[in-house]
Amino acid sequence: MATHVPPPVGEITAISHFATAAREPQPGRQLDLIREAAPGFRAWFRGTGMPDWIGTFDLVLLPYPTRFGLFRAAISPTPYLSLTHRMVVVRWREPDGKSRVLLFEPTDVELARRTPYFARLRESTPPAFERAFARPLGDVVSHLRSVGIDTGDVDWITFDHLHTQDVRRWIGTTEPAHDLSPNAPVAATLPRARLIVQRAELESLAALHPLQVPWYQAATYSSLRQDALLPIDGDVLIGPGVALLASPGHTIGNHTLVVNTETGIWASSENVIATECLTPEHSRIPGLRRYTSAWEQEVVLNANTLEDTARQYNSCVLEKSIVDVARADSRFLQFMPSSELTGSILSPGTSPTFTHSGIFHGTLTPTGAVAR
Repeated sequence: MATHVPPPVGEITAISHFATAAREPQPGRQLDLIREAAPGFRAWFRGTGMPDWIGTFDLVLLPYPTRFGLFRAAISPTPYLSLTHRMVVVRWREPDGKSRVLLFEPTDVELARRTPYFARLRESTPPAFERAFARPLGDVVSHLRSVGIDTGDVDWITFDHLHTQDVRRWIGTTEPAHDLSPNAPVAATLPRARLIVQRAELESLAALHPLQVPWYQAATYSSLRQDALLPIDGDVLIGPGVALLASPGHTIGNHTLVVNTETGIWASSENVIATECLTPEHSRIPGLRRYTSAWEQEVVLNANTLEDTARQYNSCVLEKSIVDVARADSRFLQFMPSSELTGSILSPGTSPTFTHSGIFHGTLTPTGAVAR
């Protein structure tokens, strides 16, 4: 098994396993290179250790177009399906005993509602529809407090991509914001946190393509505290058994959270909306098995912007190639979508065959105590 030297305290180190694949311009050859590199990454990543604790917290139930979430495959008559969007909290200790906390997908649900696409959806739908389909399930700060994590304990936040995200309240601004703090800069609710983001994703906000515009709140990034931003390029190891792997396609700067746990390797992103979209041959959702078999495709994409469809397909294959199978049902993989398909009587023909509802691992011990 490959050896691993822990990164210096508080630092992030590059991962090179998929570097050759990332540089390959031809998508067919790139797919082959990803498959070739995956076993080596799996063996190495297991040797990096495990975080102390991982918990998952529901944030919001929301409607999403069926034609996007189950791209070309579903035959449901309903135009919308239901997604449960969740935050994943990861805590580990550095070699010097220092506790580190990462929040993955800490969406500010209130501000996310201002995303152009969802704002227009609310304007065009009856209030009863919105109440049935969209429902807040919790907020970031309350969830943290429920497990004894202080807002000042958070070291990093990250999202698989920046669709819908407004992070001003989390990391603060350098200028007043007319909608949040008209007389002074927005104070950071997570004062120590830095936003880890792929440089390509951050830079795309400066010149959005028309296909991207409905999904971003680009103006909210103009006055963020620069010292609270941590742009990265490609794959990185953050801590023991905690990595971010570049998985572009859904957006140009998409990346995937990968964690090593008691049950093996997990991954989370929004490249697909259900784990069965990575193994559609086992899906009972009408249309998925037939479509992928007829077209000889092995995944069903979450495709709203279609920034790079072939690359997103390859990123999905990367995700399914590095994770372990689910212990509850070996037909499915330990891939937990950051927004997971959720059954609803309002969305016939879209109920998932299998759901994870979160990643849960280890024991959360009080800050300052030594984890077992």
